[in-house]
Amino acid sequence: MDEMDQTPGRGASRRDFLKGGLALGGLVATSVLPSFADDPSLFPVRGRWERLSIGYQHINAGAEKRFAILHISDTHLTAVYPHESAWTRNFMARRSKTFGGRQEEALCDSLAWAKEHVDYVIHTGDLIDAQSEANLDLVRKYYGIGGSAMTGSLGNHEFYHGQKVEDEATKAVSRERLAKAYPFDNTLASTVVNGVNFVTLDNVYNTVTTDQATRFEAEVKKGLPIILCMHCPFGTPHITRCANRYWRRRDLKGVLDVRNWKPHYKDSVTTDFVAYLKAQRLLKGILAGHLHIDIQDRFSPTAMEFLVGGNFLFHGQEITIA
Repeated sequence: MDEMDQTPGRGASRRDFLKGGLALGGLVATSVLPSFADDPSLFPVRGRWERLSIGYQHINAGAEKRFAILHISDTHLTAVYPHESAWTRNFMARRSKTFGGRQEEALCDSLAWAKEHVDYVIHTGDLIDAQSEANLDLVRKYYGIGGSAMTGSLGNHEFYHGQKVEDEATKAVSRERLAKAYPFDNTLASTVVNGVNFVTLDNVYNTVTTDQATRFEAEVKKGLPIILCMHCPFGTPHITRCANRYWRRRDLKGVLDVRNWKPHYKDSVTTDFVAYLKAQRLLKGILAGHLHIDIQDRFSPTAMEFLVGGNFLFHGQEITIA
């Protein structure tokens, strides 16, 4: 969230998917995840996964073959090199305290769990807390071949580098730099898995452009069931109510600018796009993050919206897709 300082399917089909997935960036097959060593000093008499908080969801999408994914979001990595600017070093030190300093550990635990329990992984944004050389190197590490989580969904913090104004124009300044670290189209990407089209969309600042809307319509014309993956949720009444119940509390000092949260669709393109989505019967589910809490609610007659809690708190959700 913003605080800008103010089981099956492990054969040939997976290998074929991996070739496309590495190029498009929508998901990554868990068969290529690295193995992370256990630290016996952590929870020595408990199961190795008990510090993870994994929720379970299900989407009936009309898949050709049943499979499972791990959905994570909001890891908020805060790495920085000693030679980076004083502002960057100070910001990352402060934000590391905000998020507990164990974000990379939480990510590694989640990916190790995914390697043993699901088929694919998707991350819906805010992998990093702000742009730094060290953070972008971690992006390359975890999104590279033989690495781990991949996503076509950037979060608002991917675009953050200390700017005061946040809009499409300031996002454009960062896109080229982010494109060198994230190996996918960071506006909209599509990956088909077992007949299900995962469409990942940059809707940061609750804005969708005309180009994105046109490209999404082209995905609908493919005639495949769609799961939309993005960072910022669509604020149904229930999601909005839950967000405000959580974030309005005075002891939540890490994020001060999200009380009375609601999505602000400031332009007709975005408003029309949301209305268009609600009418699409091929839309079978929406995956999002941003609010750092687990919520689900119905978005349309055919699609539920699933929000996942912050990965920096070891949260994730396993979603079976049939």
